[in-house]
Amino acid sequence: MDFNIVIAGEAGQGLKTVEGLLTKTFSRHGYYLFSTKDYMSRVRGGHNFMQVRISDQKVAGPDEGIDLLLALNKESVDIHRSEMDEQGTILASIEDDAENVVNIDAKEIAKEVNPRAVNTVYVGAAFKILGLPTVEAEEAIREHFADKESVIDDNLELLNKGYQAVEKLYDLDDLGAKENRMVIDGNSAVGLGAALAGVSYYAAYPMSPSTGILTYLAGKQKELGIVVEQAEDEIAAINMALGGTYSGMRSMTGTSGGGLALMAEGVGLAGITETPIVIADVQRPGPATGLPTRTGQGDLLFAVNIAQDEFPLMVLAPKDQEDAVYQTFRAFNLADKYQLPVIILSDQFIGDGSKTIDKIDLSDLKIERNLADPAKISGDYKRYKLTDDGISPRAYPGQLEGQVVLIDSDEHDEFGHIVEDGETRNKMVAKRAKKIEKLVAEDLLEPDYEGPEKPDYVLVGWGSTAGPVQEACTMLADDYKVGRLSFNDVWPLPTKTIQEKVTAGAELIFVESNYSSQFARLVRSETGIEADYSILKDDGRPFSGQEIANRFKEEVNK
Repeated sequence: MDFNIVIAGEAGQGLKTVEGLLTKTFSRHGYYLFSTKDYMSRVRGGHNFMQVRISDQKVAGPDEGIDLLLALNKESVDIHRSEMDEQGTILASIEDDAENVVNIDAKEIAKEVNPRAVNTVYVGAAFKILGLPTVEAEEAIREHFADKESVIDDNLELLNKGYQAVEKLYDLDDLGAKENRMVIDGNSAVGLGAALAGVSYYAAYPMSPSTGILTYLAGKQKELGIVVEQAEDEIAAINMALGGTYSGMRSMTGTSGGGLALMAEGVGLAGITETPIVIADVQRPGPATGLPTRTGQGDLLFAVNIAQDEFPLMVLAPKDQEDAVYQTFRAFNLADKYQLPVIILSDQFIGDGSKTIDKIDLSDLKIERNLADPAKISGDYKRYKLTDDGISPRAYPGQLEGQVVLIDSDEHDEFGHIVEDGETRNKMVAKRAKKIEKLVAEDLLEPDYEGPEKPDYVLVGWGSTAGPVQEACTMLADDYKVGRLSFNDVWPLPTKTIQEKVTAGAELIFVESNYSSQFARLVRSETGIEADYSILKDDGRPFSGQEIANRFKEEVNK
């Protein structure tokens, strides 16, 4: 069973509330779900829609074809009518003689109860059409409006009026609540991963589509003892976070591409001062303002080459909402272990989208601070002590009695004092480089491979393309020997697995949400391996598995 619902209308009509009530209710009925948001950069008007895909099996991305369209205005019917499945249903407040249109005068129904709650009428009607009871939806309403008790009764009444206004057309089963699951969006997942990792200071300037991380952690700051600071801009945000780390706190900042550009000098400062910092870049199409509410993967090469000259840096990309929790946790441990900046490349597709995931397994999540052991410090403290692996003992001010912790943006000696001689400069550059060598040897993740042992084709993706690529491979499996490689770590680049696949004779098809196939360019520059084909998308919309499968066939059958 795989059912695709689209909620469409204009900004200000409460689409997000409808999506939230649907996802929470479907989850409690035992369904897996994947939801995505397609919205314009405006407060009122325009055309927005949200897709909620539900299934009795795990789903990894959006689907094509609409089974049920909740159209909150006429424009939405006109826009999405051509996308309807052959047996699909349109629920709308319009006069339309088409057989697949169910008319509901939602405004008239809501007028006498609460004219601002028209959207709840659609929620009730949707559950009647699908053949599900309203009990769980009623509880979802009570939770959603818990801080607005005066409107709970109105919404409950309109939910049931909407339910009574239409007839049942489908017969979805109640699969029963599953205690070991949760539904989470990607920005909240990054925030959760940071909280589990022990973040104690988060500084950021609001920037779509990354603001959800800021709001999630702000909502948890009293409960978890986290300091959350809305800075005046991104330059201030990263420097505040670096100050937090220097003082001994686990610190983080978050932004999108334009904000990351402003943070570039701060990332360089983290590099030369060897200050751990985690930076979440929730990508959107650029340059400049670009498409601020859409998705893309255009920041890869910029993130890898973010500041001038050479210094240790790690860039990793979560594959989905569940992975975002674990990769964010991992980012903090790696930043502390190797004393470097770690950039998390998420995107709007993951950040704003929600997914059913298994409840987080805490058993393997161990916080590793890697701070200096005072018992092992003798004599004057050398913050940048030359060591075999390049990692110096890191302490924070006040940790070592009678010692001073010096850092500086200028080149420095082992104590942190400014120097300009070439010999010390060479030693410090080499010292910092050794940390990456150790990271590659001990902690770099090779990509996941899934597919036949000797594939003819391998779909190569990084970050958020993993789910759609996985579904595409399933669709193609009967006709092609195709596997997939999905990368988390993109810098330093893991090379072993991809070289093995090429050596075995597989052709590589890179799948990326950017114009120039940036990951393929990175792979070529590091390994000499060329892409045989590329499936690219730069319109700000996410891939679906069906789209990738169709374009794969077009490419290989040319």
